[in-house]
Amino acid sequence: MTMVNAYDGSAAAGLNAEDAALIARRERALGPAYRLFYREPLHLVRGEGVWLWDRDGKRYLDCYNNVASVGHCHPRVTGAIAEQMGVLNTHTRYLHEGVVAYAERLLATMPDALGHVMFTCTGSEANDLALRITRSHLRRQGVIVTKLAYHGLTEAVSELSPSLGEFVDRGPRVRLIPAPDALRVAPAEQGARLAADLAQAIADMRRDGIEPAAFIVDTVFSSDGLYPDPAGFLKPAVDLIRAEGGIFIADEVQPGFGRTGEAFWGFERHGIVPDIVTMGKPMGNGFPLSGVAMRPELVAEFGSKARYFNTFGGNPVAAAAGMAVLDVIKQEGLQENALHVGAFLKAGLEDIAKGDEGIVDVRGAGLFLAVEIARDGAPDADRAAFVVNHLRQNGVLISATGPGANILKIRPPLVLKQAEAEIFLDAVEAAFSADPM
Repeated sequence: MTMVNAYDGSAAAGLNAEDAALIARRERALGPAYRLFYREPLHLVRGEGVWLWDRDGKRYLDCYNNVASVGHCHPRVTGAIAEQMGVLNTHTRYLHEGVVAYAERLLATMPDALGHVMFTCTGSEANDLALRITRSHLRRQGVIVTKLAYHGLTEAVSELSPSLGEFVDRGPRVRLIPAPDALRVAPAEQGARLAADLAQAIADMRRDGIEPAAFIVDTVFSSDGLYPDPAGFLKPAVDLIRAEGGIFIADEVQPGFGRTGEAFWGFERHGIVPDIVTMGKPMGNGFPLSGVAMRPELVAEFGSKARYFNTFGGNPVAAAAGMAVLDVIKQEGLQENALHVGAFLKAGLEDIAKGDEGIVDVRGAGLFLAVEIARDGAPDADRAAFVVNHLRQNGVLISATGPGANILKIRPPLVLKQAEAEIFLDAVEAAFSADPM
């Protein structure tokens, strides 16, 4: 999974001398763990809105980046960061209006039951903190995730991230269950199937003397291949984990902050109220900001005894970035934009699919879409890679995901407009029409 759409050196001979030299320096300085995107890596130097520019001045339509959720270098966000950085940047052990006002505003977007929020710097750190709080409160250890989930990179949450590969040990307190499957499970059966798989995982866990503490999912199952529908299918599994004494953690790093269009949070589409919500990338539009919202009773003992502190989590600059992002989402109508432009994109992709038997499914919610590609009933990773790299060569950026590396992952900044969506659809149609040979 981590190698999907990665540079592997096979195209090194075609690189210009300066980029080849920079790749060699990068490998010497950064070591072997890092990956570059695309068969021919991109050397980017500037971004604005949904556009990125490379060192030669070529422009690329970014249809992949949810980090810059309200657009690359949005002036409202960069201005707020620069202004606050020029005045004060410290931590939460001093009184400051910024972090309190931001916490209040963020919590106001959530159900009343989620009464506290704690700030961190990355989604990994947010999920790590959520696990600490959960295990401390319940005195239990077991966690259930889906088979290709990604929840972060710390030692604790890498156990919950099977998409990192087999080298990363799952550990005895983690169980994996199948993700939803839009092709093989009828929509009306998705909820019951997920709950049944969860029940089996809990039983297996208990056979080893481990009690279930949490069921954690990205509420659109993005790493598994993107499965947002039917809305509401998560509820039986959430009800089950609670009936078994555990809690439900909604990882909203991907679907949160209006991306699905239908709701501000992915969990809202399913008519559920999580016990804990974790957030990350889109919160600060590229500034390192993440958080954990929770039911107050879960953190009462942990908060009084653990003396939690985070030097950079919730600092005044982070709070200013987060507040600016919320301002932009509201004032520019970006949730509504995600709904309408996302529907336009999905309809356009469905039209392309009608003329290509290799496209077996188009799915998504708002500005998060997936196109599944198969050949003779099997995942067609080669064609997916071809389409991704054809788009890259023609100025459009996406990626691929899923257990078969055959699902196109389309996730543009929320400021994508219909005219830009038309550019994207024209490029996709050309990529599917091109001869892979």
